[in-house]
Amino acid sequence: MSNSIYLVLDMMNDLVHPDGPNGNGPYGEQARARNIVANTRAAIDKARAAGVLVGFVRVGFSPDYRECPPNSPIFSAARKNGIFKLGEWGTQTHPDLGQRNEDFDIVKHRVSPFYATTLDAILSAQNIGRIYCSGISTNAVVQAMVREGHDRDYEMHLLEDCSCGLTTEEHDIAMTSLRRFCVVTTSTDVEFN
Repeated sequence: MSNSIYLVLDMMNDLVHPDGPNGNGPYGEQARARNIVANTRAAIDKARAAGVLVGFVRVGFSPDYRECPPNSPIFSAARKNGIFKLGEWGTQTHPDLGQRNEDFDIVKHRVSPFYATTLDAILSAQNIGRIYCSGISTNAVVQAMVREGHDRDYEMHLLEDCSCGLTTEEHDIAMTSLRRFCVVTTSTDVEFN
């Protein structure tokens, strides 16, 4: 069995589905322009074929937003806009990605997939040494995943064409800095092992 996992980050309906609140906004536009849903599905299928575990990381809060930091510039609008509510359609993984029951499902309440989540326990229990990742947005959750994974001594691989930011410029700037911390590849070129 592989000692790798492919983590798909925040590819939720609230952020990337055309019917979600951000579907017609910058995230949705970037996701469509970069074809990240289809690219990510292709990468997931490749990972499964190679025997690599798959996990989905989602941001979400209880219906009363008890975990939501009220002074956070990035999360404070969630309550006002009624988004990122766990148990609702918006926090489900985009249906075209084909999430399965056996996939790992990690819920986070902050930007980092490691902070106050089950991720550490999963990686340890599965003897993971290599993390492939991608998602939305490149300059937030993806950047946090790569940098923290690197500092925890994981071999990090980032699928560039399965990630996007609010703008092309944000994505490109994030990618420039992330190349120092990971192997950058694409859904076409990645060799899962």
